[in-house]
Amino acid sequence: MRPESPVCPSLVAWGNAWLAGHVGLDEAADHVESIAGPAVAGEVPLRKYLANLRSGGLRGFRLALPAPGDPLGLSGPASFNSAAVDVGQAVIAVLDDRNIGLVPAQDLRGSSYVGIRLDVHDSGPIRHDLPSLSEAERDLSDAIRSATDALTTVDGPAQARPPVGSLGGELAPGYPARAHRVSTLATRLALALRAADERGLTSGQIAARGAALRELDRAVRRALVAAHHAIFEPLASP
Repeated sequence: MRPESPVCPSLVAWGNAWLAGHVGLDEAADHVESIAGPAVAGEVPLRKYLANLRSGGLRGFRLALPAPGDPLGLSGPASFNSAAVDVGQAVIAVLDDRNIGLVPAQDLRGSSYVGIRLDVHDSGPIRHDLPSLSEAERDLSDAIRSATDALTTVDGPAQARPPVGSLGGELAPGYPARAHRVSTLATRLALALRAADERGLTSGQIAARGAALRELDRAVRRALVAAHHAIFEPLASP
């Protein structure tokens, strides 16, 4: 399971919309499960687990999209960070007195059942060094320009245009228009990065291409995190 799987972005977006009163619990859980399949946290069905969290002082959800060497959104402990980096994503549930980390994995029960299990971890405090939506949008634009300039110098064979489309992790009602715009662009770029093809390139061309795409990937992940946290920003500008 990699960051292009939308379970954590969907849970964060729709969970926050539910907490803010824009959607009901059933609608939020239905949306997550329509994308991810039946979901449990530990051994508890998703709806019941979310309701239990709210009774326990749930205040919001945060998104982590880490990569090796870049623990974006994570603040420990090591066991939680390691599990999140392995799958490229996690959710942090922020409660009044503690934080809980949720890491998705396939839930296989028998030959016909396929769903999502959210493994439950202790989580450290919320990171306060993450970019704002405006910062992430600016950094993403800069990374797109830099990657375009770098890739135009790589004279490889003609490549098929990567498919562009939604990964299913769209934002929920209640998010500002700017967040929807940034999330849509970052989602499309994430899909294009996944489809990048190095066949026919020399080792030097692959190295140049890889450096450019790594910087773009970093900006894409930051933009997605910022967009999913934008519901917490006061009156984010359009």
